[in-house]
Amino acid sequence: MPKLKTKSGIKKRVKFTATGKVKHGAVGKRHRLMSHNAKYIRQHRGTSVISDADAKTIKKWAPYGL
Repeated sequence: MPKLKTKSGIKKRVKFTATGKVKHGAVGKRHRLMSHNAKYIRQHRGTSVISDADAKTIKKWAPYGL
């Protein structure tokens, strides 16, 4: 049985916690931030945990973890 590949986009976008939850950074914070107001930029700092339904799909994309 060959090894499974991890989707390269997932490597850049998510991290796994020690308990197996999936966390990700806020979207829309890379460039062109002048179109967002200060409140949007402030409220989208840090990371958040992805719902269990979506995390199930993401774990298939990273079969051996990250």
